Amino acid sequence: MSDAESALPSDLDRNAVQTALVEWYEADHRDFPWRRTDDPYEILVSEVMSQQTQLGRVVEAWDAFLAEWPTVSDLAAADRADVVAFWTSHSLGYNNRAKYLHEAARQVTEDHDRSFPEDPDGLSELMGVGPYTANAVASFAFNNGDAVVDTNVKRVLHRAFAVPDDDSVFEVAASELMPEGESRVWNNAIMELGGVACGKTPRCDESGCPWRQFCHAYETGDFTAPDVPTQPKFEGSRRQMRGRVVRILGEYDELGLDELGPRVRVDYGGETGEEWLRGLLDDLSADGLVAIEERGGETTASLRR
Repeated sequence: MSDAESALPSDLDRNAVQTALVEWYEADHRDFPWRRTDDPYEILVSEVMSQQTQLGRVVEAWDAFLAEWPTVSDLAAADRADVVAFWTSHSLGYNNRAKYLHEAARQVTEDHDRSFPEDPDGLSELMGVGPYTANAVASFAFNNGDAVVDTNVKRVLHRAFAVPDDDSVFEVAASELMPEGESRVWNNAIMELGGVACGKTPRCDESGCPWRQFCHAYETGDFTAPDVPTQPKFEGSRRQMRGRVVRILGEYDELGLDELGPRVRVDYGGETGEEWLRGLLDDLSADGLVAIEERGGETTASLRR
């Protein structure tokens, strides 16, 4: 891919995409304690602990670790055997991570006068800090990182914008999409999207995914991804029915509920009757896709133009 080419759809409104994601994240997200700090030491500890470890287990271990060694200087002065023993006792696995974290603390203390490097390149010089961890610390501690590209982000980009399954193209797409100078909130937000709404089994409507109106997978019903080779269940799902509503309304200027319902599903009625249809329309209205009007005791729906 040349510098002149974009990895994103040419008609994509990037400002709208960026605003939708950030507002969704800031309105409500998982409250991990390391998201409440910009201390690079505390963030480095969380990133090292989180490698191949469930985040729920990391919270308790992270709190206990920082209670034992509150600062990078405290960790640097600790006996390495004690750090490894802590790692083992909290079932964090891969004890080499404890050794590397201890050595990185010594580097910061002895070589950098207790001040962390602030960019990914400088952080990558610390023991055991690879490109992903370096970028995470630069982003979340100093708001000075690049766009993060992990498995979750690749899945999101592939589904939402049909980005090809190619690492170099994912890198370009992620960089193009991230607002300049906003790596802290953006990288947190897009990883939250992949972890909460766009997991291997997508939860688009349930999680109020902010990218539904832009999403290629949501429009087509194809939710496969690089790490999801088998299509998650879609037939009969709420996502499919929302797509039908949009497609049908696109063929008409306006439809009443009694006209729209049977066109959406042949078994319209009962549990999948008017109340169910109104729920779909309310969701689509909240996404800015459908206009609902009450006239003369009749409810009508139309696409927003």
